Amino acid sequence: MIYRIKNFKLSRAIIPNTFTALNLFFGFLSLIMASQGEINLAAQLIFISAVFDLFDGMIARIMNSTSAFGVELDSLADLVSFGAAPAFLVYNSYLYQYGIPGIIISSMPLILGAFRLARFNIQIEDLSVKADFKGLAIPMQALTLASFIAYYYQEGEIISPFNHLVIPLVILLSFLMVTNIKYNRIPKPKELDTKSKIFAILFILGGLAVTFITSGEALFYIFIFLVLFGVFRLIFSKLFGFLK
Repeated sequence: MIYRIKNFKLSRAIIPNTFTALNLFFGFLSLIMASQGEINLAAQLIFISAVFDLFDGMIARIMNSTSAFGVELDSLADLVSFGAAPAFLVYNSYLYQYGIPGIIISSMPLILGAFRLARFNIQIEDLSVKADFKGLAIPMQALTLASFIAYYYQEGEIISPFNHLVIPLVILLSFLMVTNIKYNRIPKPKELDTKSKIFAILFILGGLAVTFITSGEALFYIFIFLVLFGVFRLIFSKLFGFLK
């Protein structure tokens, strides 16, 4: 449906695309804040980008305005907000001290994230259907890194002993994006039965409560649990033939 205002045509796709643009804007703002040494703020801005990323696709499906253009625009925004922003964030907060190796490692979320998005785009068959993910989704990779840095970056550095986790964490999250490990998409409420809805609500409320009680520290552990769940599910399915 096209809305006409005199000689100006306004597509309904402008609404979800605006959300995508805001995702892109806050990703760019995260880059600026990281370059100015505002590391914690830069990490928080990645979360704001993720909120707009969550709603742009949802709104597009509700308004029946999903399009190939929207998919490509969303991927370009994701590459900035969840590829470039966390890569620059992890470099400015810790990896800068390792010179060339630090640059190479910190570039991995960006480069492998680009491969992840490219593979995702060419595998889409039905734009109206959101299938399970093959490989870790790039927003999940970014949010895991951002939550880690947001809490453990204190007084100008990532506190010990957590600083020793930075390099293995970046490498793990980056390579998980280009694996074939299955990660479930977030199901629509209408797809869940009553028990599943109750469990989902309790899980969300419990996560929020624990995050609040721990002043945000638990958020990283919730994300890393979700990340590793896909890995362990694959291992168990190979060994015992369940949890597929």
